[in-house]
Amino acid sequence: MKNIIIENGAIFRPDNEFHKGTIAITNGRISNEIPEDAERIDAEGMYVIPGLTDIHFHGCMGHDFCEGTQEALRAISEYEAINGITTICPATMTLPENELTRIMRAARDFSRNNPQLVGINLEGPFISHSKKGAQNPAYIIPPDTAMLGRLQEESGGLIRIATVAPETEGAISFIREAKSTARISIAHTACDYETAKEAFEAGASHVTHIYNAMNPVKHREPGPIIAALESGAMVELICDGIHVHPAVVRSTIKAFGADRVIFISDSLEATGMPDGEYMLGGLKFTKNGRRATLEDGLTIAGSVANLMECMRRAVLEMGVRLEVAVRCSAVNPVKAIGLEETYGRIEDGRVANIVIMDKDLSLMNVIKEGRLL
Repeated sequence: MKNIIIENGAIFRPDNEFHKGTIAITNGRISNEIPEDAERIDAEGMYVIPGLTDIHFHGCMGHDFCEGTQEALRAISEYEAINGITTICPATMTLPENELTRIMRAARDFSRNNPQLVGINLEGPFISHSKKGAQNPAYIIPPDTAMLGRLQEESGGLIRIATVAPETEGAISFIREAKSTARISIAHTACDYETAKEAFEAGASHVTHIYNAMNPVKHREPGPIIAALESGAMVELICDGIHVHPAVVRSTIKAFGADRVIFISDSLEATGMPDGEYMLGGLKFTKNGRRATLEDGLTIAGSVANLMECMRRAVLEMGVRLEVAVRCSAVNPVKAIGLEETYGRIEDGRVANIVIMDKDLSLMNVIKEGRLL
């Protein structure tokens, strides 16, 4: 592994601002000491940011995380890495326990030699039928603490986030019991404000793809979004330009604060692929340009943009400051899954996951675990 020096770039520092300077990479870690023998990268006129972390996506390049094969995981991780997403926490779909168990084992085995996979987001099956979205209703079940424990064991402790609809039978008890097993997120829910508030008080601390598959804000029925705002929960936000209007993206950051919003892609296997028909959790969907819909032609299935594209779109098309977009794409995601001491910052001792972009936010270099891709 070569030592690397990146010089003259605008570096995103732990104060969440850019400062021109030099950083070194030795033995796969960021270092304050400049080595004598190193490959030098001149980043004059460029931005140097931490590698991004996507804590909620399903697939890309014709593969879905739920295939549960080493081939699929390799293809997914390689695509994400070359697009600047240097750590990943892919999401499951609503599937039967035996299928989820197989997926957990595959992820566990893959992660042993591929530290890029840092977690699993268990999006189903503890959700609401009425807000199922693109999830398969055949496999929706009530929240089950014992099942979550079994899946966590099979995954080797990789489950970082577990989703639940708070209004479902036994959900509040599940949250109290399961919050020590994984971060509990509310989503795919028809709950009202009072039920969501109870869920947050019980220990939920996260919202999966806020606004999507949940009740909207109404002045007499504030719903789960206002409950999340008041609770201090962190919230996922899909910035593909399809799921959430740019004005709502800006307003969400202003309301929740730049330290509580997490950009996600929610990307599907059609990401990086041509238009056509694909599968998601046993359901067929169609990719047509930037939009992916189920067979009804109306239900949005997920996105077909990777997280780097989402971050870029937030800055260039939605009016989000780059400093804020980097926090939402690189800093906050790892904080949400408890890995902020290892990833998400450019400072001494952290894993050297770094992205270098030009002023148009086009990728120039990606460094993953100290290696130049």
